[in-house]
Amino acid sequence: VGLKETVMAVSFSTAALYGSLALFQAILQNVFLLYYVEMFVSVYKIDKLSFWVGETIFLVWNSINDPLFGWISDRKLLTSQEWSSSSSSSSGGLSSPSVVLGRLHLLSQTGPLLALSFLTFWVAWAPAGLQFVLCLCLYDGFLTAVGLQHSALLADLAVSANDRARLNTHSSAFAALGSASVFASYVAWSRENTVPFRWYCVALALVSALGFAVCSRLLRNSYVASGKRKREDAELTDKLYMEKQEGKEDEPRLSLRDYVRQLSRHRNLRWFVLMNLVQVFHCHFNSNFFPLFLEHLLADRISLSTGSLLLGISYIAPHLNNLYFLSLCKKHGVYKVVMGLFYLKLVLSLVMLMAGPDHSTLLCFFIASNRVFTEGTCRLLSMVISDLVDEDFVLNERRQAASALLFGMVALVTKPGQTFAPLIGTWMLASFTGFDIFQSSSLLAVVTSSAPGQPLPPLQNPPVSGEALRQGCFVLLVCVPVVCGIVQILFWYQFRLHGKVLHRVKERRHSVPVSSPPPSTYPA
Repeated sequence: VGLKETVMAVSFSTAALYGSLALFQAILQNVFLLYYVEMFVSVYKIDKLSFWVGETIFLVWNSINDPLFGWISDRKLLTSQEWSSSSSSSSGGLSSPSVVLGRLHLLSQTGPLLALSFLTFWVAWAPAGLQFVLCLCLYDGFLTAVGLQHSALLADLAVSANDRARLNTHSSAFAALGSASVFASYVAWSRENTVPFRWYCVALALVSALGFAVCSRLLRNSYVASGKRKREDAELTDKLYMEKQEGKEDEPRLSLRDYVRQLSRHRNLRWFVLMNLVQVFHCHFNSNFFPLFLEHLLADRISLSTGSLLLGISYIAPHLNNLYFLSLCKKHGVYKVVMGLFYLKLVLSLVMLMAGPDHSTLLCFFIASNRVFTEGTCRLLSMVISDLVDEDFVLNERRQAASALLFGMVALVTKPGQTFAPLIGTWMLASFTGFDIFQSSSLLAVVTSSAPGQPLPPLQNPPVSGEALRQGCFVLLVCVPVVCGIVQILFWYQFRLHGKVLHRVKERRHSVPVSSPPPSTYPA
């Protein structure tokens, strides 16, 4: 039986509810990225040493919490035994009902807690340095918990590329809608009077908390009521599992060391994380230096409103553009679309390099498109990780796909790109211009930019000529995407999980019975 015939399409209600969870995350995350540093530096007056210490602790925590939470979430799904044809199973290779219901249960709990932790930034309740560390780690912990479970559902709810593209399409649409919270925040924000902004944040948190609680519940009901996932099926699965396990010892589970050893043998996973490390670096490089490029390359050629428009487009356009990319993925596959975006990035960068910094219109287009296409590529890669979940499931003959754990392990290797972006960028700027940003008043801004998505504020009174800094910014603007594009194309050519290979993996997953974990592993 063909792959398309074995799987029913994801229902519209399931896809829409899955996508809506991205909305309730986006309305908080975009405001957080724009204002948390400004609040602590300008309002709470945090000292430089406390800021450095806080950011260092945050960077370490931000790197390790993905695999940590993934292991806590999915460790019970890993057993050292192979499949058994007599075991209770989930049809079509999809994750068992108890796993999906468990992820939704966790989302209904951690989502409101994420909203609550978001509020801790906007009221002073402890010494600034201590509050900075606690707020960052608390918020990022819940953000990771929500993000991992939401990403894992992409691999658990659907196996076919079209169904996953459909789920991702709804996520992108709702995330774009959530980005509108940034525009409204400009009206409420003021360093001198933060009361209106604080009330605005309270409103965002209430919407987010209620949204997570209600939509995760509705998604659970939609999933249970769907034709292929009846409530009685889930209950029968758990009942059969418990009957089978009655009188038997617990199955041996893989240790973390054994799991990592298994992953290290995945050729496609190795090439993907190398490519994705470069992609994460490039995404955050663009976010960190976007305002700097606007100021020193275009400030005297475009109006303030045009600059603000470009900045706003850079937040919303990637989500909207991703809708088109996902439609291409349905026709041509994710691999070809991603490869096409790498070539497009390389070609546009070479054209800009040959044109030079004096073509304002072309420069505006390149600065905006470079960020939009790069961010769009990042948003497609969750589908590739979902395919890697399928391959891991097949290669290691797992009884249950450990989706959240694999997403977490990928993040462990690729998140250092967030830290490398501002460090390498400022080093290159110093090499091209002689300007040492770490000895300027902009030191704090650079450290700030190591946070995910935090833009780099304009440099103030640089000790070099404006023309030298302008030329240095231009070289930085075009050279980074050229190098990243070449390296990524070379890495991506080594990736084999596409075409016939991917089709065989998905057919294999569909043909294998998937055992359900005990009900205690994932409470309904």
